[in-house]
Amino acid sequence: MKTYGVIMAGGGGTRFWPLSTKAEPKQFLNLSGRDILVNETIDRQSALIDKNDIFIVTNQSQAEKMLSCTGGRILKDHVLAEPAARNTAACIGYAAMEIIKKYGDGVMCIFAADHHIRDEREYTRVMGEAVRAVEETDALVTIGIRPTFPSTGYGYIRNSPLADKPYRRVEEFVEKPDQETAQSYLDEGCYAWNSGMFVWKASTILTYFAELLPDIYACLTKIGEAMGTPKEREVIQRIYPTIPKISVDYGIMERAKGVLMLEGDFGWSDVGSWDTLDAVRQKDEKGNIVSGQAQLLDTQNCVIYGKHKLIATIGVKDLVVVEGENAVLVCPVREAQRVKEIVERLAESGGERFL
Repeated sequence: MKTYGVIMAGGGGTRFWPLSTKAEPKQFLNLSGRDILVNETIDRQSALIDKNDIFIVTNQSQAEKMLSCTGGRILKDHVLAEPAARNTAACIGYAAMEIIKKYGDGVMCIFAADHHIRDEREYTRVMGEAVRAVEETDALVTIGIRPTFPSTGYGYIRNSPLADKPYRRVEEFVEKPDQETAQSYLDEGCYAWNSGMFVWKASTILTYFAELLPDIYACLTKIGEAMGTPKEREVIQRIYPTIPKISVDYGIMERAKGVLMLEGDFGWSDVGSWDTLDAVRQKDEKGNIVSGQAQLLDTQNCVIYGKHKLIATIGVKDLVVVEGENAVLVCPVREAQRVKEIVERLAESGGERFL
């Protein structure tokens, strides 16, 4: 059975404002210094999935930019344009229907466009095991990350081993915990971080849509009936914005029976905010991460990210300083998660030109 890759690339990455904007969201940023995040995501699948079998689901307003920035890595008709953002269930269901209707059934590997993997060889091995698990069991499979510290920023998966199998049984998905609970998860040793990476057959996930999310499935069916006809785009434009908003985690994964998990220990990070940039950038001898032109004097444990102007710092520590196209961010590293609040406030107060 053919294996397909589906990259979800419709997010805004607001915690990386002011570098990440509506015109250039996080997946288009070169945070590592090597390539933009979406291209790194495409390229790391090469050992497992043919590039002609990779799809990207993105916002309609970003589709042309996606084709341009990916530089021929993706076939033009494999960039699926969403007329409206309807969360991950709709995104995944759209891709599954596209595969079923136009190419026949296959194994779908679902990835976010903006995550980072340090050990790509081990990543490929784990994903290969996940594909084999799907072919063997016809189950929904998720990738759990072996925790390295008691994170309060990730959801967790409680899991248990299955005799003589490389995969594990999912017992429960749990929400982001407080610090004490996160430490208890780490101590128990039977919890993994929820990476948001999934593997399953297109036919299987659509069966779960029909059972657990019938309203969404009804919309997907209408879109599927129009696929390959002259009315395809018109039907998508009309039906897609009416799809109920819900994540595939809430809508399906937390309700499905017999979900399996492969544990990954390959240096995964969702690179979710400025304080996690050390996942893709090396710190200097004073703990600073610097990109762009900078002069640092008595500066420690800071993130300094410039685009056009020189950034100079004197006698500071534990700060994030970022120069975007239209705005500058300054905040303590410990408050980096709150950048989203600034974005929300700007949106509410007429500051759209800065977003």
